[in-house]
Amino acid sequence: MSTTTSPPAAPRLLFIDNLRWLMIVLVVTIHAAVTYSGVGSWYYKEPAPPGPVAFFAFVFYETHLQAFFMGLLFLLAGYFVPGSLDRKGARRFLADRVVRLGIPTALYAFVIQPAIVYYLLNLPGDAALPSPLVVYPRYLARLGFLSGTGPLWFALALLIFTGIYTAGRAAVRPRTRLQPEGRLPSHGKVISLISVMALGSFLVRCAQPIGTDFYNMQLCFFPQYILLFGVGILAWRRNWLLRLPASFGSLWLKLALVAGPVLWAALMLGGGALKDGFARYVGGVHWQSAGYCLWESFFGVGVCLGLLVLFRERFNTQGRLARFLSANAFAVYVVHAPVLIALALALRGLAWPPLAKFLLLSAAGLGVSFLASHWVIRRIPGLGRVL
Repeated sequence: MSTTTSPPAAPRLLFIDNLRWLMIVLVVTIHAAVTYSGVGSWYYKEPAPPGPVAFFAFVFYETHLQAFFMGLLFLLAGYFVPGSLDRKGARRFLADRVVRLGIPTALYAFVIQPAIVYYLLNLPGDAALPSPLVVYPRYLARLGFLSGTGPLWFALALLIFTGIYTAGRAAVRPRTRLQPEGRLPSHGKVISLISVMALGSFLVRCAQPIGTDFYNMQLCFFPQYILLFGVGILAWRRNWLLRLPASFGSLWLKLALVAGPVLWAALMLGGGALKDGFARYVGGVHWQSAGYCLWESFFGVGVCLGLLVLFRERFNTQGRLARFLSANAFAVYVVHAPVLIALALALRGLAWPPLAKFLLLSAAGLGVSFLASHWVIRRIPGLGRVL
């Protein structure tokens, strides 16, 4: 790796920081939405189902959000991997990744997850509930921590991706990896990416449909995550994020935002979602699943491209609030689950419509999570460096 050349240190890309904290804010809101929609995987869901209008609004919001927000986080993460590896070398780079990603994952799986399950979901006033001194050893003995990563599946997946990339780099050892003036992606390349992503998602969902997981990894979305992680690596090597024409990204964003909802509605209506539900959309050899994979890939890639150039051109600065949000975003990602669950349980008796409770829970969950991160979590000795 000594033959690898790296670009000189560049100013911090504040638009990427702003995109990161915005995506983590959206993570909190989608979990609040699942709480009241019942659609998706989450710890606690309100037992009363929403009415048809609220249900449609929730499904629309969740599907459109799921199509891009985690994929964009993987793209942004991939963007910084090759440069960091070049600077630090494989051993130091992997050690750093284990600290920054592995420790928060372990903290969640060994501390936060069992605390959520025992103290929040099992309602500790139940006299029949065994002591935590009995329950926790069982959790460890049954290897419950392997699937107890909660939202930190993202950190674990990212650790795996970076490990594979590092091993591949060590095996290949090319002379140079930098092409700062390399060819920019064309519309044809974007269409090819969308097609490969859709095909990969469709094939994976024949065996792992939406709603299933493997040790808390929803493999149905991983073709997108893997491809966009790779796009992030290429983007760094070829300086795409700073060179991509604004008109190029804006066109894809407009296509996604205008055509995306229309195509989604046509797919839902034409595929029988109102009559037969979503069973044929989540996986299997059905045209509805293939169509949904194609729509999801189109919308996700279009929004990712558009947001990258939009934030680069208009949101590449930070004031006090943006700096606060950026500094605490990852800690909020780690701790928002118990905060949301506790608040949702406290709001159970509130006789508000589901959409109103969703907005209230989102706002309260974000406020409490960011304040807890700033005033408590990141002030705990040792956690500040990791979170």
